[in-house]
Amino acid sequence: MSGLKVLPSGRPGRGRLYVNRPDGLAVAWYDRRTNRISVLSDDQREAVLAALRPYLSGDWTIGPPPVPTAAELRRLHLAPDRDLAPNRPGEALLGELAYGAQAGGRARHRMRRQLAASLRTGAELDLLEAEDWRVVHDVPLPGLGLLDHLLVGPPGVFALRTVPGRRQRAQVGDLLLTVGRAAPTPDPRWIRRAAARASRALACPVTPALSLTDASRVEVAPTLRDVLILQPPTLTTALGTIPPTLKPPDVETLFTAARTTSTWLPDR
Repeated sequence: MSGLKVLPSGRPGRGRLYVNRPDGLAVAWYDRRTNRISVLSDDQREAVLAALRPYLSGDWTIGPPPVPTAAELRRLHLAPDRDLAPNRPGEALLGELAYGAQAGGRARHRMRRQLAASLRTGAELDLLEAEDWRVVHDVPLPGLGLLDHLLVGPPGVFALRTVPGRRQRAQVGDLLLTVGRAAPTPDPRWIRRAAARASRALACPVTPALSLTDASRVEVAPTLRDVLILQPPTLTTALGTIPPTLKPPDVETLFTAARTTSTWLPDR
């Protein structure tokens, strides 16, 4: 077989390369995290190896695709309109800016600033997928709006709200957050409520977290102990220091529930 092309997966951090025919149909994939090549048909093995050889390293294995787990099978059965996993960071803001009603200049500026912060935080969270984390962006919480990011990984489940720091000093208290000279906002209270809602929906503990992007300095009240304060670009490092509490199958099961719209919108 000739003309095979090697392409990376659509989501960053997956560590997977796909081998496609000229018509776009995948015939194999190479998972760089496990160093395994999955071939759909054994008679294509040599052609697939020839295409992948420049990318192979270490001791690799090759064979048929592994049998999917129960969580993976549940995920495959999700209809597109019931799956939140394809959401991009700031998905709703992207739509509002492109197709929504024409808001005033200040409102659009705030939306663009919020979108930039959400994109930056989301990009860092997506990189964690190489370390067996999973993330869902723009999770609908009835009565509260949208949760910017829901993160599931070995240390547990985290509900993240993104706050633009605007290159100013940010002060985080038990109830309010202040950036520069702007009026205080109730972000700490909101993220607690969002985490509690997510905890009930997923039937597991959820840690509330605020991601402050581009703040010149962050001051956290010593009494604030239940909300995790994160800052790109040290966000992934901070999360990586938290001791693990979930096994990989638990992570996949919770991720499957988190990405399903009926978890958050029971009527759907």
